[in-house]
Amino acid sequence: MPPSVTHQLTWPRRTANRVRGLSRLSPTAAAGVVIIVCFGVLALFSEWFMTHDPVSSYPDRILQGPSYEHWFGTDGNGMDIFSRVIYGAKFGFGIAIPAVIIAVLIGIPVGLIAGYRGGALDEILMRIFDGLRVFPSIILALAVVAATGQSLLNVVLVLGFLDSPVFARLVRAEVLALRSSNFVESAIAAGNPTWRILFFHLLPNTIQGAMAQTAVRAAWAVRISATLAFLGIGIQAPTPEWGAMIRQGAEFMVTGQWWVAIFPGIALIFLVFGLNLLGDGIQDILDPRRRASK
Repeated sequence: MPPSVTHQLTWPRRTANRVRGLSRLSPTAAAGVVIIVCFGVLALFSEWFMTHDPVSSYPDRILQGPSYEHWFGTDGNGMDIFSRVIYGAKFGFGIAIPAVIIAVLIGIPVGLIAGYRGGALDEILMRIFDGLRVFPSIILALAVVAATGQSLLNVVLVLGFLDSPVFARLVRAEVLALRSSNFVESAIAAGNPTWRILFFHLLPNTIQGAMAQTAVRAAWAVRISATLAFLGIGIQAPTPEWGAMIRQGAEFMVTGQWWVAIFPGIALIFLVFGLNLLGDGIQDILDPRRRASK
C-alpha cells in the first residue's frame, strides 16, 4: 500500500487516540474539543452540508415548517434555515478567533510592560483598562459599533479591543510575581535589553494563564456578537448570522413558527458551551490542583 494511502488511513486513528489521551487528562476539555471540531468542520466544509443556497429566497415557501425538503423549515423570507445555520458557523469562528487574537496582541504586551515597569506607567495603563471594564461590555460594544459602523471588521475590532484588559490583567499579575526572581535579575545583569527580558524571559513564564482564558473569551466574543446582531447592531440579515436569525425568528414565536429562532439558537448555545468546556478543561490541565479537587 502506498505511504500516502497509509497516512490517510491512519490519520483518523491518530486523531482518535489523541482525543482519548486528552479525555484521560480532562474529560471536559475532550468534550469541548469534539463540539468545536464538529462546528469547525461545518464552517470549513459548509458547501458539502448545505442543502440550499443560504441567501436564496423561495417566495412560495415562506415560513414552512421542518420537512424533507427543508430540514429546519424556512424563515420569513423563504430562506432555508438548515443551510443558513450551517453557513452561520463561519461567522461564529470568523468573529471569535480574530477577536481573541486582537485581544491577546493588545493585552499581553500591555500587561508585560505595566507589570515590569510599575510606577506611574503601570497606574496609567491599568486605569485606562479598568475604565473599559467598568462599563457593561454589551453597552459599550453597542455604542462603539453603532458609531463606527455595522461591518464584520468593526465588530471584530471592537470585541478584541474591549476584551484586551482581561489578558493584560492576567499577564501583569504574573509579571509582578516574577520580576524580582533570580532568572530576571540574571538576565538584567547579563546586559539583556528590556524587550528581550519581556518577550524571551518573562513572556514564556507568564503566558500560561492568558492562554487558558482564550477559549472562554472566544465564547464571550461569540455571545456578544450574537447579542449585537439580535439588538440590531452588528451583522444583519440576510447575512446568515445566528444572532440576526434569532432576532428575525423572535417575532414569529408568538404565531407558532418556532423553528425560525430555535435552530440558530441551539447552534449558538452548543458552540458557546463547547468553547466554555474547552476553556474549563484547559484550566484543569494547566492546574493539577484544580483537577484533583473535582
